[in-house]
Amino acid sequence: MVGNKKAELKVAGMVCAACTQAIEKAFRNLDGVASAQVNLGTETASIEYDPEKLHLADLEKAIRDTGYDVIDEKVVLKIGGTVCAMCVGALEIALKKLDGVVDVRVNLASEKAIVTFNPRMVGLEDMKKAVVDTGYQFLGIAGEEALDDREKEALARDLADKKKRIIIGFATSLFLMALMYLPVHKIVPMQLAMAVPNFMSLFMLIVSAPVFVYVSYPIFRAALRALANRNLDMDVMYGMGIGVAYGSSILGTFAVVLTPDFMFYETAVMLASFLTLGRYLEARAKGRTSEAIKKLVGLQPKRATILRDGREIEVSVEEVLVGDLLLVKPGEKIPADGVVAAGESYVDEAMITGESVPAFKEPGSRVVGGTLNKNGSLKFSATRIGKDTVLAQIISLVEEAQGSRPAVQRIADRAVAYFIPTILAFAAASFVYWYFVAHNTLLFSLTALISVLVVACPCALGLATPTAITVGIGRAAELGILIKSGEALEASDKLNVVAFDKTGTLTVGRPDVTDMAAFGMSEKEMLRLAASAERPSEHPLAEAVVRKARELGLESANAKKFEARPGKGVLAQVEGRNVVAGNRMLFTDLGLEITPELLEKASGYEEQGKTAMLIALDGRACAVLAISDRLKESAQEAVSDLQSMNLAVVMITGDNAKSAAAVAGMLSIKKVLSEVLPEDKSSEIKRLQQSGSKVAFVGDGINDAPALAQADVGIAIGSGTDVAIEAGEIVLMKDDLLAVVAAIQLSRKVISRIKLNIFWAFAYNAALVPVAAGALYPAFGITFRPELAGLAMALSSVTVISFSLLLKKYIPPAMQKKNSGKKIGG
Repeated sequence: MVGNKKAELKVAGMVCAACTQAIEKAFRNLDGVASAQVNLGTETASIEYDPEKLHLADLEKAIRDTGYDVIDEKVVLKIGGTVCAMCVGALEIALKKLDGVVDVRVNLASEKAIVTFNPRMVGLEDMKKAVVDTGYQFLGIAGEEALDDREKEALARDLADKKKRIIIGFATSLFLMALMYLPVHKIVPMQLAMAVPNFMSLFMLIVSAPVFVYVSYPIFRAALRALANRNLDMDVMYGMGIGVAYGSSILGTFAVVLTPDFMFYETAVMLASFLTLGRYLEARAKGRTSEAIKKLVGLQPKRATILRDGREIEVSVEEVLVGDLLLVKPGEKIPADGVVAAGESYVDEAMITGESVPAFKEPGSRVVGGTLNKNGSLKFSATRIGKDTVLAQIISLVEEAQGSRPAVQRIADRAVAYFIPTILAFAAASFVYWYFVAHNTLLFSLTALISVLVVACPCALGLATPTAITVGIGRAAELGILIKSGEALEASDKLNVVAFDKTGTLTVGRPDVTDMAAFGMSEKEMLRLAASAERPSEHPLAEAVVRKARELGLESANAKKFEARPGKGVLAQVEGRNVVAGNRMLFTDLGLEITPELLEKASGYEEQGKTAMLIALDGRACAVLAISDRLKESAQEAVSDLQSMNLAVVMITGDNAKSAAAVAGMLSIKKVLSEVLPEDKSSEIKRLQQSGSKVAFVGDGINDAPALAQADVGIAIGSGTDVAIEAGEIVLMKDDLLAVVAAIQLSRKVISRIKLNIFWAFAYNAALVPVAAGALYPAFGITFRPELAGLAMALSSVTVISFSLLLKKYIPPAMQKKNSGKKIGG
């Protein structure tokens, strides 16, 4: 078929001929597919399709809907020269036109394009050409060694160029304004002024022409680029404004249609200067929005020391391989993820986890690339290198999140699409009204037209959301909170229920001896004998008893005749004495009598949600140990803070109702879902959602994947750098429940800042566009000169970006309390 395109997709998950048939059938069901052939051996699908009816994304969706996956690649391109939402649209359209490009998301604030593409159909050179042909700068690929330097150089050159144009433009416009108020005979000889008709107008034309061309050239170039791409953007509008001002001045100078009263030379030059000033301030401010990601990239070390054959060899970090033994000296950055083989030291992980206290590392401890070794030398074996390191994953995640678009931005983007045509119509209408209806002067009507064209600012609206998201997500990363998308921010703002997994989330996840009571002997002696009997066992409760004895400095003795009774306890002989440690069932089996006072003590512990371990020596029940999974230090305050934020807190656990109620009581949690199997947690979340709740689920990210996926916002809480980054929409790098509160507080702050930005952008245009059109003139005689309109436009975008930049210093209240040293309840 003429005009058809061919696509070759790499398919994952096929295991037999039935798989190929299922995918081919899915393609045949699509209107627009001419032919489809799936090859099991090469795991590829070759499709011929009509691009007017189908896109590459539709073909990939058909494969995924059948239960298989498509292997695409993703690249982050650094773009230069974008100034408004229309630029974003033009770039996305240009890149999406390329055969093989599946999805494109351009972030105006960070000037990055995240492109998902099929590497068998399109390459980076094609993307580069598309960017350059659209009229923008291709600065390179995120992650490249020299990109940061190139980006800085490009920004410095751009700012220097704009600064030069601004200075020359304002100097000339002020000179031209002065000419208007000085007597002509003081500037030029009277004979010359008398000899040349309309001398002053010609003189201003000669002075202003080269300056106007120099200052306004970037604006007209961008406007022509937009028109060539069939795109109406702000440059077209501003080009029309300053073009009309300067063009009418030329016509007035030579008395063609217009009279010499139409002298806008100084206005046109000053307008172009103000517009350039706005771009200059905007570029400087935008450069600061992505500082967080630049800091993360800057953490990546360049060199590493490898130990080979007893020698220290310094190499580039790219040469490090998995399994290499690396040496890190005090003050050096750790070059890769790994496990410590020898040495002890404190490592500053604040840049990854947000935790200010350095972590102690010893043999067996995990270390993360990019963190700073403080005081001792470490030898460690590399386990993850390059793009697989935790730091590289964080950088990738943050970059992608900053490029995401929540629903509020999509609404703003749609508004921007209608903005420019509306303003052009409004400007034309104001001219028609004042000249043809109100019968005002042509000069006044033209001034109103120019003012409307230059005062309107779609930039502020286009920058409102991406700048806040870029700064907010970057700030979150600095605090050890990884937010994966703008949608997660928006969903977090709408939450009304936070559900916690109990074990390992609200609690430490490790049973500990919390209480003990001995009758007829000392507690320490009882504990020493019990720990000696339990030492051969691998049961978590046995480990808790042994650990408690070790913490108290009690030395265990060797156990003889050790016998473990599954689900009941252990029997052993220690120093010639018969020791029994276990539950009531074991004591019943052995015929051991439990005294009333011992039974009362055990029941009291159980009512608190703890496990009671009974101890007998030489046939006599003499003690009881209370063992429980301790609450995390920050659990009580975190739950209290969430409740004070009008969020209902729910606890989900597999424990029995009695134990669960005891833990919930300590935390003042009113709703408890107990005896829930791990695989049923997602069903409970769904049930909460069906009742109309917006639910966040907080889990460990490893065992709670289905529940995290089901929740409106899945929050995976990790232990330092061991967190599973791929889990949840929000990932907390430190094992602190106050970070859950902080994540929600930060999300609310970012969304409120987006709303403020959008309100300002709409309010600015709604207020000043009518004023520029002359709405206040009939009643108050107030007009809006084009120069002031240009200044107002320049300040509007900068104001929005400045609002967003304030988020860089934002510290969530939950973290402020912790940092101020307030004691955390437990």
